[in-house]
Formats: sequence, C-alpha cells, structure tokens
Amino acid sequence: MIEDELLKLRFKHGSRDALRRIYEKYRDYLLTLAIALLNDVNVAEDVLHDVFVTFVSSSENFKLHGSLKGYLATCVINRARDRVRLNRRQSVKLEDMAIPCLEPNGPDQLALCNEESKQLNHAIAQLPYEQRETVTLHLIGQMKFKEIAQLQGVSVNTIKGRYRYGLNKLRSILNGEMNK
Repeated sequence: MIEDELLKLRFKHGSRDALRRIYEKYRDYLLTLAIALLNDVNVAEDVLHDVFVTFVSSSENFKLHGSLKGYLATCVINRARDRVRLNRRQSVKLEDMAIPCLEPNGPDQLALCNEESKQLNHAIAQLPYEQRETVTLHLIGQMKFKEIAQLQGVSVNTIKGRYRYGLNKLRSILNGEMNK
C-alpha cells in the first residue's frame, strides 16, 4: 500500500522506474483477469498493453486517491468490455485460452493442471458475459461484491445473483463434461 502511494507519486513526476515497477507488479494479475474475461491470450495481451499506453499518456494529469491495483483492474475490465462489444460475433479460440496454473510439481501434475484449466476456461467462456465478468472479478480479481456492483453500476443483490447463477451454470457445465 505504501509502495503504491510512492509509485503513484513518482509516476506522476515522470519516473520510468516507477512505471516499470507498476507494470512488473501488476502485469500477471491484470493479464490473468483479461484472459479470463476475453478467453483469448493475444487479445488479453493487447488489452493490457493498451491500458498501459493510455496510462503512460495520462501521467501528467494523473490523480488517483484510491487503490492503484483497483484502478488498473478497472481499466482492464473496461477495455475488455469494449473488445467484447466490438467482437461479439467472433468465435472463441479455446486452444488459446489459459488461466495460468499455480506451481505444478512435475510433468504429470502440469499436464493435469493444463487439462483442468482448459475445461474450466471452456466452461467460463459459455457463461453470459455479465455472469462471466462477475465470477471472474470475484474469484480471480479478488474483488468484493460491493466493488463489482459499483463497477457495473448495478445493485449488490444483482451481483450476488449473477455470481450464484454463474457458479451454478459452471457446475452444470463441468459436471456434464466430467460425466462424459
């Protein structure tokens, strides 16, 4: 938290080191969030880089009194929404989707983790976008329902409903795949 405040101040005054540290600190988190929302690694990387290009261009007028992580996540989410709107009819490339697996121990566990990630990503891709965004922001983005509600401009109860329906649909999809 204190590091972020210092980074924001140094970034505002044009420090390239501060920008580099912000990027390094939040890159993996933001990329994982973008991949989960967009289901395409290449588009997610584009979104992340677009966010940072815009972020850099705003350095002189940059004023942020809240969380840097939350601000950047909101930027990624908004840019991802824009991409989804533009590409509504584009098919999802399941082979390109991947939420990184955390610390597999050995090749067998890595293979299992990759297969489970593919199944989960395929299931998440089948959710309606509002449910996908809510589930992703809560589970991967570690955002609270209240924060998601503010971001989406709806009530907390609506977010809880989207989350509950999204999880139920994921269970249904995954149970169907597991039984095959």
